[in-house]
Amino acid sequence: MNLTLTVLIVIAALALIALVLFQDSKGGGLAAGFASGNQVLGAPKTAEFLEKATWTLAGFIVFLSIFSVGFSVGQSEKQAEEEPEVIEQTVDEAPSQASETPAETK
Repeated sequence: MNLTLTVLIVIAALALIALVLFQDSKGGGLAAGFASGNQVLGAPKTAEFLEKATWTLAGFIVFLSIFSVGFSVGQSEKQAEEEPEVIEQTVDEAPSQASETPAETK
């Protein structure tokens, strides 16, 4: 599940990069080519759409990041509950292994 969330975040980040590159802060770029009112095939509100899409993707990335952290914390707690048993077993087994090895004499 964590891998799926990571892949979704990367895809959304790449789409966000593309949207930001289409925009121009000085009114140019892709939005300027379609924003004029006398264009026959142009979309009149392209700049507005690009801005809304940018904010939506940014919010989506934030949501997925928070969800991913929450999911990771849940997995860590589950592993922490299982881990003490493993530690106790290795501590109990360690003295028996040490007593089996003969001491070196000089």
